[in-house]
Amino acid sequence: MSKTVYVGGVPVGGKNRITVQTMATVKTERVDECAAELNGCVSAGADIVRVAVRDDSDAEALKTLSQSVTAPIVADIHFDYRLALKSIENGAAKIRINPGNIGGKREIKAVSERLKYYGIPVRVGSNSGSIEKEFLAKYGRSAEALAESALFSATRFEKFGVENIVLSAKASDVPTTVKAYEILSERCDYPLHIGVTEAGAAEYGVIKGAIGVGSLLLKGIGDTVRVSLTAPPAEEVRAALNILRAVGLDKNFAEVISCPTCGRCEYDVFGLSEKIRKATENVRKPIKIAVMGCVVNGIGEGKEADVGIAGGKDKCVIFRGGEPVRTVSIENAEPELMKEVELWLTKI
Repeated sequence: MSKTVYVGGVPVGGKNRITVQTMATVKTERVDECAAELNGCVSAGADIVRVAVRDDSDAEALKTLSQSVTAPIVADIHFDYRLALKSIENGAAKIRINPGNIGGKREIKAVSERLKYYGIPVRVGSNSGSIEKEFLAKYGRSAEALAESALFSATRFEKFGVENIVLSAKASDVPTTVKAYEILSERCDYPLHIGVTEAGAAEYGVIKGAIGVGSLLLKGIGDTVRVSLTAPPAEEVRAALNILRAVGLDKNFAEVISCPTCGRCEYDVFGLSEKIRKATENVRKPIKIAVMGCVVNGIGEGKEADVGIAGGKDKCVIFRGGEPVRTVSIENAEPELMKEVELWLTKI
């Protein structure tokens, strides 16, 4: 089991729930816009948010952002160790740093001392573009090289007494990413920040993230998640939450299951299932709702649902716990099913 570190008041690792992260796309110095984007991500379900700190103005902005955003902020820094020092002083709850490009022992020691003084964690690791040369030479561009490079980056802070470390080892290739994290989970007890980097845009990026992150979570690997997409950060949050739900790690939501339909279907299953999904997307209680296409298989296939509906030519059957409770018209299918949903939720 991984040990626990705290990002602000959010525990990461140990037996704690898997946390969701994303990163702002707005430049950090544009404080009001950045805060609005990040708070929108928190509303969507993010537990931790990250910002790029590229210069002094970004580091200075953390003073205000840390007070304006309702989730702990991670400062992402490259090349200039002084920005790490300023970010820590200005309210960052964690820093993400690449020790390979931040300087030598003197710079890493300075950052380490500041981390320990303020009691905040650091995320280090590797991705397919930042593997240490010695590990590339030894293993080639591989999962082994990724994992070894990540572990080496941790030792550079361990030497100076830093213990609150989170590790990552990401590639844009799913099998490589999964294998690298499997190695890390066997070799260390640091909390693991998992995800497939540069996954891409929209549908394909979500699929890559879901396969990579989901397969790791099903093996009990991973403590905090980012689904990296070429998309607004709130979409990353929603994708991560859906992965957690699909693998059974988040049960407090309304799951709408629906059949793919066939030639027997005589009403608009597509439309009804989408309406029910939208109507229940903010539910934070466990309920499974079935929207099935016909009475031939509908009730049986939806038997595991708490409530559901199966349609016919002119009427639909509402069922509860796999048992029919009443028949309603096609026109009243949505409000009648929602009545049943609301009734069920009052009992939870």
